[in-house]
Amino acid sequence: MSESDIIKQTKLPITVGRMRHDLHQLGVQEEDHLIVHSSLSSLGWVCGGAQAVVQALLQVVGAEGTLVMPAQCGDWSDPAEWGHPPVPQEWVPVIYNEMPAFDPAVTPTRGMGRIAELFRTYPGTLRSDHPQVSFCANGKYAEYITSGHPLTPQFGEASPLGKLYAAGAKVLMLGVGFDSCTSLHLAETRLSGMPTKKMGTAMLVNGQRSWKWFMDYAYDSGDFEELGRHFEDQGTIRRGQVGYAECMLFDMKEAVDYAGDWLAKHRH
Repeated sequence: MSESDIIKQTKLPITVGRMRHDLHQLGVQEEDHLIVHSSLSSLGWVCGGAQAVVQALLQVVGAEGTLVMPAQCGDWSDPAEWGHPPVPQEWVPVIYNEMPAFDPAVTPTRGMGRIAELFRTYPGTLRSDHPQVSFCANGKYAEYITSGHPLTPQFGEASPLGKLYAAGAKVLMLGVGFDSCTSLHLAETRLSGMPTKKMGTAMLVNGQRSWKWFMDYAYDSGDFEELGRHFEDQGTIRRGQVGYAECMLFDMKEAVDYAGDWLAKHRH
């Protein structure tokens, strides 16, 4: 959707104050530890764009809370598997040899949206050092959440997701659906017989740029939308609007525990 289309569909500009009000109405509270998945365009025309959204979120959780967003970068993966778009096969060895090492201070996100990319560079934000599926955090427990992110399993108990689960975090889906709910990958790591796959990335190994191969679970979000519909029937989800965005707020532990049971029964 173009910016002019968004303006036409917005009656009044969405401001920081309006978003703070809407977030409070939805159930976001001071001192919350909140992982956010977002779509800027879904909010309507925001006065201040992504910067205003980040400011509103930080103001609502306050100094005693923690704001977290995924900072994944799919470019730092095996180019032989790229499909959006694919690259010529003869390019693959060049990419293995020449892709710069992941740098948490520099490497941009991919496919995370404008809010998450702006949050990556926001003053006080820290980033975990996983070369493919890093997370950014700002607030009281930012250092704890982002430190020591293991290469594999990338979404396991020692990852930022596992730490957020243990801390009693909430999940905010800001204009996006369950197919964007990264938290549910934690449930996959707990499944018996979860398939694995070989993955690769460019990263620093002993201070030197290297192409690193590793094994991890074959994560799959293809059934997360169906899972989410069932969770909404059984779980506790608060629905509401922030600006014009249809939003969901729920307890991460409740969602992950439900997902573990549901996936064990329904995924084949």
